[in-house]
Amino acid sequence: MRRLPAYLAISLGACLFAPHGAWAQAPSAAAESCDPYKNYSCLDTYLNKDGDDPFDRIANYYKLEWGQAGPPSDPNAPPGRRDGWPITPQTSPPMPFTEWPYGGTQNLGVTRPASIDSPLMVGIANTWLGKAMASGNMQFYGWIDPGGNLSTSTAHEGGNAPAAYDYNPNSLQLDQFVVYFERVPDTVQDDHVDWGFRLSGIYGENYRYTTAYGVASEQLLGKNNVNGYDFPMEYLELFIPHVGDGLLLRLGRYISLPDIEAQLAPNNYMYTHSITYTLDNYTNSGLQSTLALTKQFFLQLGVSVGTEAPPWHLAQGIPNPTQNVTIDDPATGNPETITNPLYPGARFRKDPGAMPSVTGCFRYQTQDGNNNINGCADAINNGNWGYNNLQWYGLTAYHKFNAKWHISYEFYTEHENNVPNLNNPLVQAINNAYGSDGGTPFSSLQGVNFNNPSEAKCDNAVVLKCTAASYGTTAYLNYSPNALNNFSFRPEFYWDRQGQRTGNKTRYTEFGIGWQHWLSPQIELRPEVTYYRSWNGPAFNGNLSQAPNKAAETVLSGDAIIHF
Repeated sequence: MRRLPAYLAISLGACLFAPHGAWAQAPSAAAESCDPYKNYSCLDTYLNKDGDDPFDRIANYYKLEWGQAGPPSDPNAPPGRRDGWPITPQTSPPMPFTEWPYGGTQNLGVTRPASIDSPLMVGIANTWLGKAMASGNMQFYGWIDPGGNLSTSTAHEGGNAPAAYDYNPNSLQLDQFVVYFERVPDTVQDDHVDWGFRLSGIYGENYRYTTAYGVASEQLLGKNNVNGYDFPMEYLELFIPHVGDGLLLRLGRYISLPDIEAQLAPNNYMYTHSITYTLDNYTNSGLQSTLALTKQFFLQLGVSVGTEAPPWHLAQGIPNPTQNVTIDDPATGNPETITNPLYPGARFRKDPGAMPSVTGCFRYQTQDGNNNINGCADAINNGNWGYNNLQWYGLTAYHKFNAKWHISYEFYTEHENNVPNLNNPLVQAINNAYGSDGGTPFSSLQGVNFNNPSEAKCDNAVVLKCTAASYGTTAYLNYSPNALNNFSFRPEFYWDRQGQRTGNKTRYTEFGIGWQHWLSPQIELRPEVTYYRSWNGPAFNGNLSQAPNKAAETVLSGDAIIHF
């Protein structure tokens, strides 16, 4: 049976809760003359001018906001920020944020419950469901994000990589269909403890960038599906205003703390992502705290299960099917059975990177909001080679020159220890006998058929393992001529020191220019053009069956974000 489009299915579901008799209402003269941007009290009259069912209210809300830089303002709404808090530096539109980004928490001092501008929530506001959710400060909302690209690379699938999120060249795709169900704690007030939660789901091509090993990961690691689903944020929150200037605790799975960029489309300047962002931490599972020591200086401390690792992998061991491996003797060419030098035990950890880990960060912002710096050590443990057990150390910084110009900057170093050495003849022989990453917890013998964590091209061919490190730095220089447009220039340098992150031991540079054009607060278009260069050999136009054969590529791409 053919499925309804997602937006239509949502609207039809909302109509089930419409008040009795709402379909028969006719527009009034008052409704036709109403402008909620001038007189907020007539908003409901305007929305109901075609009838009080959710279909009409949603459609009228999209019409109302068309060409506007924000929703109509309720003069009776409580203050959106705490007294004395640093000035909010940006507006959205045209930026993807209002506060300079920091992760693992709600924005302290400036977050009010049920404050997301959602056409769906407006549409069902007069139904029993909408009223029940409003009374509990809960919201259900999301977006649809289709995109596409034209590229000088041609290899399907994955020929654009390590560029992302357009890894498949010359194609159209559903990047993200995302839904959130959440309650946000009130961090503006300072007189009572408040709580919140978020349940999220994502479907589309971008699931491959959020997948954690052991969480619906068969889609990516077992089958390499083009489209798939994931649940990148499932957490509870508790806000305690009486500790310092506010303490927020987050427990569950959440987006990793560092970075300018984020996995979810509306949180980014541009459609594509820097290589720097593409190849670092994405999600953690654990307990994260954020403490406002003062209104300008925050500290963050958390414990987690490494990176892209669920709690049930913490102590999970599995039998080692390659404790003894049979390879051809390099000297004679005859088969020889030896003890696996990489993992000699009868059992090994299912994911050696799943272990107790510590995150520590700081954030400082000037009172005028024009300057901000964040330093972070994310998910730090012994660094043993795991699914994505990255030891991340870095910083982000932001500076606002004036109302139209600002810059965002990021630098990091990351590494993993004891990564098998692809340049070692014995490791090569084991891989040839048992497939990619053979003789390790991440081979096809364990069901990891695709996208397993890469091994390293160590400088010394004698060693079996080595530390694999990479270094990334990127910036976004932004010019916003008005409230509905922003232009971003993204330069980048990335050094994959041992080739473990991209499969190529090389240095990368990238230059991208993007335009974020908002038709309304609900619909955003993001065209861009980006040039990538590998300086130590071919790194583009490769896939699972073809080695990269291009040292440079140019990609023209873009997407449309439609919020509901």
